[in-house]
Amino acid sequence: MNIADIISKNAVLDNVQVSSKRELIQVLSQRIASFSGLDERAVFDAVWERENLGSTGYGDGVAFPHARIEGLDKVCGIFARLEEPVDFDSLDGKAVDLVFMLVSPENSGADHLTALAALSRILKTEGSCEKLRKARSVDEIYTVLNS
Repeated sequence: MNIADIISKNAVLDNVQVSSKRELIQVLSQRIASFSGLDERAVFDAVWERENLGSTGYGDGVAFPHARIEGLDKVCGIFARLEEPVDFDSLDGKAVDLVFMLVSPENSGADHLTALAALSRILKTEGSCEKLRKARSVDEIYTVLNS
């Protein structure tokens, strides 16, 4: 699975200004709803419910909020680089500034996990997070995500 299959260029947000994890998930839910046809509240509720099971703060300033949602026909995601990091209850205690939010069809067990693994691989690649933080535009961010 390629990142371009999950995140389109219009699903890359830069300099997002939020003051909390809840506000961040609301902003991203609104954006995903706008291009997926899902109800914004349904997206937020599903992602927030999953987040309440345990933080999706991956560490090193990165988070992967995600959920499976009824009524969706394919995996879709959004990437946000925050203006200022926010507390995400990450295991390492570091605030988050790079966020991949992923929503998948309710019965998409394998596709959901494959998409999470693909996103995770980007961040495990040496220097990727640094490149994402230093990118000067949405185009540059999208290029890093797809390299």
